[in-house]
Amino acid sequence: MPLVLHSKIKPLILLLFLTATLSSQADVKLTDLIDDNMVLQRTAKVRIWGTADSGEEVTLLFRDQSLKATADNKGSWQVELSPMTPGGPFEMTITGKNTIKLHNILVGDVWLASGQSNMALPVKLASTAKREISQKFDSEIHLYRVRRIGTAARLTDPGGKWVICTPETVANFSAVGYIFAKEIHQSVDVPIGIIQSAYGATYVECWTSRQLIEADPDLKPIINRWNRVVSNFQKLKVAYLKQYAKWKQIDIQAKARGESGPQKPAPPQPDPSVNPWRPGGLYNAMVYPLANYCIKGVIWYQGEQNADRSYQYRKLFPLMIKNWRNTWRINNLPFIFVQLANFNNFKKPTTTPGPSTWAELREAQAKALSIPNTAMAVTIDIGDPNSIHPKDKEDVAKRLALAAEALVYGKKIVFSGPIYDSISIEEDKIRIKFKFSKYGLMTRNNEPPKGFAIAGSDRKFVWAQAKIDGQTILVWSKQVPKPLAVRYAWADNPVCNLYNKARLPGAPFRTDDWPCVTANNR
Repeated sequence: MPLVLHSKIKPLILLLFLTATLSSQADVKLTDLIDDNMVLQRTAKVRIWGTADSGEEVTLLFRDQSLKATADNKGSWQVELSPMTPGGPFEMTITGKNTIKLHNILVGDVWLASGQSNMALPVKLASTAKREISQKFDSEIHLYRVRRIGTAARLTDPGGKWVICTPETVANFSAVGYIFAKEIHQSVDVPIGIIQSAYGATYVECWTSRQLIEADPDLKPIINRWNRVVSNFQKLKVAYLKQYAKWKQIDIQAKARGESGPQKPAPPQPDPSVNPWRPGGLYNAMVYPLANYCIKGVIWYQGEQNADRSYQYRKLFPLMIKNWRNTWRINNLPFIFVQLANFNNFKKPTTTPGPSTWAELREAQAKALSIPNTAMAVTIDIGDPNSIHPKDKEDVAKRLALAAEALVYGKKIVFSGPIYDSISIEEDKIRIKFKFSKYGLMTRNNEPPKGFAIAGSDRKFVWAQAKIDGQTILVWSKQVPKPLAVRYAWADNPVCNLYNKARLPGAPFRTDDWPCVTANNR
């Protein structure tokens, strides 16, 4: 029997419905970054923001600060907390027509861990997984994972959730990011928030504003290539829809006869609307939504995907760094990146000095050190020749942390291995000078230095003999009586063994500027 409402009850129900609807519309709402367990950046002006009804007054209480804001005509509001000392846990109360209470908030340093699959590789797949997951977790390290998505339009929420460290949350979090956070916490002794925003097999241009890429004529091939992807997909989609319509008709006829129809055609893949390779797509969805959230710095592990266009990376990578600094409105935002590890790229071992796209990408990364407030963690000695995803993430994270301690926290430590500085030609030998060699150079097991190649005016490189001479290296070869150039560790998976006395590896380099294999790749 249908339910019949008394005529006097109907207006009451309508009133309750309208009241609930208006109440819902009036609720103060927050981005998912502003939530329980968040870590706020110390000693900086910190923005807290959200939405409410246009004209609604919002009050925020946190520690000893009381702030008010009025939602604008679009319903957006924002307050700015004055710089705070580290500590916690604290509570935050935000009141408008409703009240939100946030718990377990820490004030410390917030770092962003970004890049492709080697940054995304979780603790549970790292070589130290058992130790990391079974240990007692520090309550002053909190984690946040941005959802993995690329979009054409800029998003406002990163789609994650602040969590405390548990066996499950740590196991599924970036190994490099988590271990880096542990190292920094131990060194600096303030709460640490680490935000993971990483997506495997992605290009640096995906993490960069499309508008900036379009504004540079040298980068036009990137946009043209993507436009071809979209155009080809549209053609395939039209063909698919015709094929589908034909299949549908045949399928209906077959079923009418009691027979099985033909196999259903599959739509074309991947759909550009959800393809993470879209230029600017990951910036829109995984970087821009974080921009209002104050951070201490960035650690970055990416480059493998761009190796075939290493010369182009020389422009793209600095462009991305500048883009992010502008996005966060921090001109000198610390940016610490991992130089690509050794990997044989499924090729036979190199027996003679030759070309290497990965060596060229490492060179492009090293050139970014000319940008102020950047540092590089060299990993040429801790990769896995048989896997593009080496499991040793502990050493990677510790080298990033060393760089952060020196660059960001002002510790007087050696944080880098030898980096090429200059050469001088001494008759039939070349002397190489390095940065970060103040306390001397060394090799593993006191072997002679390996991985050096030398060339003359014919530009043909041969393996060279080398020896350590104080803070320099001397290289020579009887095959090259008049040497002009030296290369070190110039291969995808080089044999090399140079370190400084801090036991940090020498960065691959070359002293020439002769065109290489990716010079014309766009």
